[in-house]
Amino acid sequence: MKIYTKTGDKGETSLYSGERVPKDSPRVEAYGIIDELDSALGLARALCVNQEVRAAVHDLQKLLWTVMAEVATIGGEPRVTAAEVAAVENLIDKFDAALPPLTAFIIPGDTPGGAALDLARTVARRAERQLWRVARGEQLGEHILVLVNRLSDLCFTLARAEMENKR
Repeated sequence: MKIYTKTGDKGETSLYSGERVPKDSPRVEAYGIIDELDSALGLARALCVNQEVRAAVHDLQKLLWTVMAEVATIGGEPRVTAAEVAAVENLIDKFDAALPPLTAFIIPGDTPGGAALDLARTVARRAERQLWRVARGEQLGEHILVLVNRLSDLCFTLARAEMENKR
């Protein structure tokens, strides 16, 4: 099987739900940014030394496949539920509880893994902004915007946890 299909050579692509849409549609842009977030998290996981952070990042990467599938689907049942939002919030709370209080702004770059997680945080914020653009004109599941908002908070918290190894 060849890696190229030639089906997108004229500027269209297929959504997961089968519809053909322009490659520059807001929905395609949104799941493309989430895919970029997955890659940024992969880099972070490769660079992190804290094994708990690495495991959390890996779980987050798996969750992003569910998020991408939902964004790439028009109609149908939402895949992201309140349970996924709660799981991410619990993870944030777990890591945050083990960290000292935040007393100053953090400048990224103290550790390779922390810097990569901070980059992932900014990609998550961009994904959220793009999903809001989609939501203004198309239907999205009720939990997906909340979840993606929490992802940037999780990346920030995981970056702090990773940087604790430096201290």
